Amino acid sequence: MSQDADVHAVAPEMAVAFFRDILPFNGLDDATLNDLARHCRVDFYPKGTRLLTAGETEITHLFLIQRGGVKAFIEDDQGEITLKDFRGEGAYIGALGIIRGTLANLNIETVEDTFCFLLPREIFLKLVEEKPSFAHYYLKSFSEKIVKTAYRELRHHKLSKRSGDDLYLFSVKVGDLVKTLRKVSGADSIQEAASLMTEFRVGCLLVHDSADEHNIVGIVTDRDLRSKVVAAGLNYSLPVMEIMSGPVQTVLSQALCFDVLLKMMSTSIHHLAVERRGQIIGVVTSHDIMLLQGHSPYYLFKEIRGQQKIVGLYSLAQKIPEVIRGLIKEGAKAGNITQMIAILNDHILERMLTLLEQDLGPPPLPYCWLLMGSEGRREQTFKTDQDNAILYADPADDTEKETAEIYFKEFAARAIDHLVNCGYPLCPGEIMATNPKWCQPLSVWKGYFANWIGAPDPAELLNATIFFDFRSGFGDASLARELRKHLNHEAQKKDIFLFHLARQCMSTRVPLSFFKSFIVDKDGAHKNQLDIKRQGLTPFVNFARVLALKHGINETNTLARLKALFDADFISRDIWASTNDAYELQMQQRLIHQLRQIEEGTLPDNHINPEQLSELDRRMLKDAFTVIERLYSVLDKMYPTA
Repeated sequence: MSQDADVHAVAPEMAVAFFRDILPFNGLDDATLNDLARHCRVDFYPKGTRLLTAGETEITHLFLIQRGGVKAFIEDDQGEITLKDFRGEGAYIGALGIIRGTLANLNIETVEDTFCFLLPREIFLKLVEEKPSFAHYYLKSFSEKIVKTAYRELRHHKLSKRSGDDLYLFSVKVGDLVKTLRKVSGADSIQEAASLMTEFRVGCLLVHDSADEHNIVGIVTDRDLRSKVVAAGLNYSLPVMEIMSGPVQTVLSQALCFDVLLKMMSTSIHHLAVERRGQIIGVVTSHDIMLLQGHSPYYLFKEIRGQQKIVGLYSLAQKIPEVIRGLIKEGAKAGNITQMIAILNDHILERMLTLLEQDLGPPPLPYCWLLMGSEGRREQTFKTDQDNAILYADPADDTEKETAEIYFKEFAARAIDHLVNCGYPLCPGEIMATNPKWCQPLSVWKGYFANWIGAPDPAELLNATIFFDFRSGFGDASLARELRKHLNHEAQKKDIFLFHLARQCMSTRVPLSFFKSFIVDKDGAHKNQLDIKRQGLTPFVNFARVLALKHGINETNTLARLKALFDADFISRDIWASTNDAYELQMQQRLIHQLRQIEEGTLPDNHINPEQLSELDRRMLKDAFTVIERLYSVLDKMYPTA
């Protein structure tokens, strides 16, 4: 019990009334509710009270929030906080830990003065045992047939963590998957390494320096044995260091399995060494992660990578929303969700353009398929259209120029059609590679950016918000890097351009009145709604873009830009932390809103009715909007009007 708690007995009728209003207690009979009321009590926790500490607190009661709210979060090896979610009235705390018989797996702190009903652990477990429907609410991934016995096994850790519980991707740390460190000396022969892999029944071995077994210098996998030894007819007596890959890529043991999955998919590295306090303790593989969850995004990733026909990508692209729906319901952070969307979309694009090159033949010049707007920032949600272009190397002469124009015109037309069939709508503003203006050599693109920066009228500033967030989607990434270098150089020379960009950013009104009420549309199709993208998220995107251009930051993702600005001391820790949290909260609201629309069979949009949010969600959204005023203050001091 927290020392800050103010413990009170509670009138039974008050407790019964509360239970009747929340799931799953409202399904219990009156006699059971009256019995629960006699055993529970109510506690008061001031704002900022730590209720549970991950890995330390023994959970003696189920917390049920009567009034107020809490945040649930974890801390990584560096002590940085990763927000998981906010819980308001009617939500519970501690159920999973009680059922599994473990210490708290999340930190829980109150975000405002909070009242909680406390139900003793033993009473809660008795309900889980005796009320199958009640238990199913908390153990939704288990069938009702095993629910009556599952809690006993969970309490004694007899049930494998690979049972398929969706929560494990977001609660299990990768260090928990590592069993034994299997390694081989770099001086040992390839045959010895193969024998060890067979003996240990593993698909890889870490390779250490022959003079220091603690110095891991690489990794050898069963794929290396097949492709580098057997297929190449290599001598088995050669030292294993001849075929190893190094240096080995690592992840921290405290990293969540979901974050490791993201790294594997974005880097296409399927074996990662796990590091704890500076020491390698073992290896985690993509197979280990896949076993945690039956409907893992990794399965879709593998299907995309293995597809041999472009038409086969159409149905795979349509599966992405279903995967994302699962991640939202499982508790993934908004930043991780948008990153996963970007990774899957990128692999669809990469595979499609690779196959298209095979159909049309090799391009006459090196080129780069550019992604812009939300695609360029890796911030797509369920609602996204195409924003792309083609950047190719400067032709040597008119003949090469004509050949390139013919090839890339056909290439763009086919690519855009395939993307439409994959479910990515056409851009209403025709910012696509099929528009001849946006299919140009490097020198022309450099001229575009120089003109936009040199003549910052409203139309050119609009281009800046779309085109300046470009990144390489496929092809020769060095062309995109050269264009980014040119953009940063030009922008830093033209402070007047950044001035106008900053003032345009501040022109978006904060959607709060003087009395901190939401400003919503008064009539029309979106009456009583606000546009959370335009009014809420866009100011954060614009702020990060202005400062990134000012300081030559190459990142395009908003959260990555903010982190880079903080790391370089261009913004304070307070600004970075509050901006990061406010942006994540709004993006989470946007994703949940769009998911609800999809499940209702309507097209997703960005228009949210604040009155349909819980009281805690409204309060948190208002707090997020007030951060916009702080960002405007920073820009106003940086670029004053007088």
